[in-house]
Amino acid sequence: MPILVGTSGWQYKDWRGLLYPAGLAQNRWLETYAAAFGTVENNNAFYRLPAPELFERWRGLTPEAFVMAVKASRYLTHIKRLVEPEEPVERLMNSVRGLGDRLGPILLQLPPTLRAEPERLDRCLRAFPPGVRVAVEPRHDSWWTDEVRDLLTERGAALCWADRLGRPLMPLWRTAGWGYVRFHEGAAKPWPGYGDQALRAWVGRIGDAWPDDAYVYFNNDPGGAAVRDAIRFGRFAGRAGLPVSRTPDPALARA
Repeated sequence: MPILVGTSGWQYKDWRGLLYPAGLAQNRWLETYAAAFGTVENNNAFYRLPAPELFERWRGLTPEAFVMAVKASRYLTHIKRLVEPEEPVERLMNSVRGLGDRLGPILLQLPPTLRAEPERLDRCLRAFPPGVRVAVEPRHDSWWTDEVRDLLTERGAALCWADRLGRPLMPLWRTAGWGYVRFHEGAAKPWPGYGDQALRAWVGRIGDAWPDDAYVYFNNDPGGAAVRDAIRFGRFAGRAGLPVSRTPDPALARA
């Protein structure tokens, strides 16, 4: 399996003229995106969980082997705060089943105010069906303990590696045989892009940890930075000898 490289979401109006032709109808954006990239992270599900029929439609708009990761509903992570997770997880899985073989990992992004609650997290992870990949992105420093690391490892859940301004936001634990990495904001100009040095450093980290099984998403969408940086990351990964999924023509990164 290659390292899958894409962006966090695809419905951004300022990508017109970059990834999407100026006159292209919005209902064709996913189809166009999926012809250029091999994966996407669906952020919409966090704000409002789509019906299974919409996931089925998205599946029909994407080619074989395309992968859609899904950010779990905020009802589970931010409102329930992982308490009594069984019903929200079941609801989530009933919706995403429409993706069929296009379904990638589920991302649990925890609230920055949620202090470490290993028991809650364990119960939540156990609520997912066997075989479903789950990545966890804690955002409070209290989570960085041996107990949490051991829990993630035991459940086969990947600690999401996240970056802001070129720096990891968490310890770089390898808790699963596959990886999940998110780029939130680069330190290069123009904002919020990433510089070559930062991207090459991340290629090295990811290549050392998961040379052939990782999901990499750029969440710095303003101005098309995510598109450009994903292309450049893919190019650097390829030059480093890593298998990498399709990305658009490198000329687009210079547009």
